[in-house]
Amino acid sequence: MATRLISGTDEPAVFGRSPVSPVPGGRSAALPTFPWDTLAEVTALAKAHPDGIVDLSVGTPVDPVAPVIRDALAAASSAPGYPTTAGTPRLRTSAVSALERRYGITGLAESAVLPVIGTKELIAWLPTLLGLGGDDVVVVPELAYPTYEVGARLAGAPWVRSDAPDRLDKASPALVYLNSPSNPTGAILAAEELRALVGWARENRVLLVSDECYLGLGWDADPLSVLHPQVCDGDHRGLLAVHSLSKTSSLAGYRAGFVAGDAAVVAELLAVRKHAGMMVPTPVQAAMVAALDDDAHEREQRDRYARRRAMLLPAMRAAGFTVDLSQGGLYLWATRGEACRRTVGWLAERGILVAPGEFYGPAGAEHVRVALTATDERIAAAAARLGSDR
Repeated sequence: MATRLISGTDEPAVFGRSPVSPVPGGRSAALPTFPWDTLAEVTALAKAHPDGIVDLSVGTPVDPVAPVIRDALAAASSAPGYPTTAGTPRLRTSAVSALERRYGITGLAESAVLPVIGTKELIAWLPTLLGLGGDDVVVVPELAYPTYEVGARLAGAPWVRSDAPDRLDKASPALVYLNSPSNPTGAILAAEELRALVGWARENRVLLVSDECYLGLGWDADPLSVLHPQVCDGDHRGLLAVHSLSKTSSLAGYRAGFVAGDAAVVAELLAVRKHAGMMVPTPVQAAMVAALDDDAHEREQRDRYARRRAMLLPAMRAAGFTVDLSQGGLYLWATRGEACRRTVGWLAERGILVAPGEFYGPAGAEHVRVALTATDERIAAAAARLGSDR
């Protein structure tokens, strides 16, 4: 198991925790039901609509992969040998350049970048890879991507939901997750909020992990990376930024992402991942280079999502929804002031499938998450149905 680089202290009884379960029963017994498995009934209802379902329940890309990326994948397809866990030098160079060019991140060493097999994999296994467990508390946002909690469960570590980890009075966390723009809400943390969290984390020797999957999708505010000099003064110690090409380049099917930041933590992750065989396939690494080097397709994809948001947002509001936060990202965080499952059913009657807010934490009990990841035609169909009330 990996060395514990950063450790927490006492475990409060109010925190969630999963026991380490040997098989039979297995680790899966300690995990929650996969949320989307609970949507079978409303999915069938939405599919029964005469014009078909508009599935806005998941954030899976639907747009074609850019030719420049597909060509790079095909050109690298004759790859009989094992890929490098650390990533090719070209990939690391491209990642560093893209982070600076697109997001203003400077001073990042190429050795502080590590490709991963999709960022969900990294998030799910990060506490385990770092050797956390026992009393090492993991903090996740109050409304959060479920995999943050799953990662703590897999490591047998306690976890707590909090948007103010610096004000927790019962524990010293080992790892804190940030997500800006947020999934599910689209909320964006301001530079001063990020700076305060970085300062607190350093003072308390806490690893700060920023999930920046939606960083290029700011609409009503400009998101900043935790690695941006305005946030960390160019000092990346104790910080990790998690980046995905699933959204910016429609590469969810490629499982293409990377983590960057503290060189010592990245080196630790590399050492463990070598033993575990966690390697991004060589053709995918070549495709990542093409995606990171080409900004034109990324801008085109952003424009598609902006267009879909401009169609769906006013239609939701006109239908009586309040859309909260949603400053960035790929989702509208909407409410009718009622239990989220009731809202899910109301929309399913109109052939529109969305995700209940409770998937993301108790604070989402009266909201639904509405994804922008559908074709222009399907988004327009959803808007029309909302306008006609059927």
